[in-house]
Formats: sequence, structure tokens, C-alpha cells
Amino acid sequence: MRHVVRSSRVISLCLLILSPLLADTAHASAERQLVAAINDYRAHPQRCDRRPAQRLAPLALNSNLALPIGYGYGGGMREALKSSGYAAVSVRSIRIVGAEDAEDAFDLLQSDYCGALLDSQYADIGISRSRNEWQVVLAQPVLDRRTGDNRSAGKALLAEVNAARARPRMCGRQRFAAARPLSWNPALGAAAQGHSKAMAYGNYFAHRDPDGDMPADRARAAGYHGRQIGENIAAGQSSPGKAMAGWLASPGHCANLMNPMFTQVGAGFASQARSDEGVYWTMLFGAP
Repeated sequence: MRHVVRSSRVISLCLLILSPLLADTAHASAERQLVAAINDYRAHPQRCDRRPAQRLAPLALNSNLALPIGYGYGGGMREALKSSGYAAVSVRSIRIVGAEDAEDAFDLLQSDYCGALLDSQYADIGISRSRNEWQVVLAQPVLDRRTGDNRSAGKALLAEVNAARARPRMCGRQRFAAARPLSWNPALGAAAQGHSKAMAYGNYFAHRDPDGDMPADRARAAGYHGRQIGENIAAGQSSPGKAMAGWLASPGHCANLMNPMFTQVGAGFASQARSDEGVYWTMLFGAP
């Protein structure tokens, strides 16, 4: 009899430990089912608000968007996402009540919010649930996920700047002839990446860093001893192409890009969701 009682207690204890885990698993499964239903709808859309149907890319489930229900309402959604580690260009939160499962939740969303579900600006989704209450957060991140790492972004920026230099250009009122292509310099790349990271994590945007160092100081510290240094910085752009477009639209930055005296370049970016701009870009030019 004593053995039976002990077995019973062990089994009861195991059930008490596992019950919350089973509930969490069930919720996670329902959330994934809802995301799957939404992405299927985006892949095979029907008419919505009299707009023609357009096949859209799937939304990526992002746990940083799964905010507690009601958190971030009243205009503070972007700040709420920052604190969870997500920097958003645009965000929309949808709250629905009365859905017992993922199928009910999707029916309500499709009926009342089809325009949001079929909005091409959004790339990520987060879902929170409390019983029959659901919160769906749709967002577009500051940094395009296709940007990749610093190596691939550096290659993209090198290609962009050399494409720009390949033809004559007006930078404001100053005319520049086509210039020879720049070569990649690892020391300039390290200095550029270091400054982008410093701006992102230090939450500032300036050529002069908090220690008082300027671009030439950072280049020398990285091992570059050229006779001339130039620097372009940008913040908030989602991709190398957008950073380059911003520089070309600015006369001073454009002049750096087209300057025939420069022969080498390095570039880098860094992202930090809690910073003001989310992502920071640096391109450092040199002439040995």
C-alpha cells in the first residue's frame, strides 16, 4: 500500500509540472496555425475592399512582435517593440475578441481586416493570445532581412559606389566626370564598421565620436595611413541601395562618392533596435 501511495504522489506532481507546459504548447500551436492561415491567404488572396488580388510573400513569425495583449496601444507601439528588440519602420496592431481557436481568429481577421493582412509593406508578424482574445502585430523592420551580414552589405555598397562613379554626375551644382572604380580596403572597412557599431550602440549620429576622434583618426587606428580620408554616414535606411540613394541625393555626400582623388573604400553597417534610428551606415574613402 505504501508503494501505491508513493507512485500516486509522483504521478500527480508530474502532472502539475507539465500542465502549464501543455497549455503553452497548445497556444504556440494555435499561433502557428493562424500564421499559416494568414500566409496561405496572402499566397492565394481573394478580393478585398474592391482591390484586385495580388499574390504576396509570406509573413515571418517573429517572437519579438508577440507583445502582451494591450501593451503598446495609445501610440507607443514602436517604443514597445524597441524595448523587445525590434526596430520597425511601420507597425500595425490588431486585437480581436471571441475567437476560440485559430480558425475562428482567421475568420474574424479576414472579415474585418483583410486590407491589413494583404498589405505588402509588412514582412513580419507576431501573435499573442489570452483565452479567446488575440493580438496580431504586423510590422516592417528597419533593416531589410535580405541585407545579410556586413560582408555581403560591403560588397553591395562597393558595387553601388562603383556603378555611381561609372558615369558623369551632377552633385548639387558641381559637375563630376566619370571616375575610376574604387578598390576595397580591409582597414577602411574595419574602421567604417567600427564607427557604425559605435553609433548604433552609443545612440548618436555624427562624424566625431564621443572620444573626439574623427574619420582620419579611426582610419589610422585601423591601420590605414593614406594621405586623404573622406566619410559618408547615414541612419535609418533599410538596405545598402537606400543608403546609397540618400548619399547621391545629397550634394556633399555625392561629391565624396565621385571624388576622383579617392581610390579605395571600406563600408559597414550596424543595427540596434533600441537606438533612435535602428540602423547606421558608414562609408570611408581613402587615397594612399
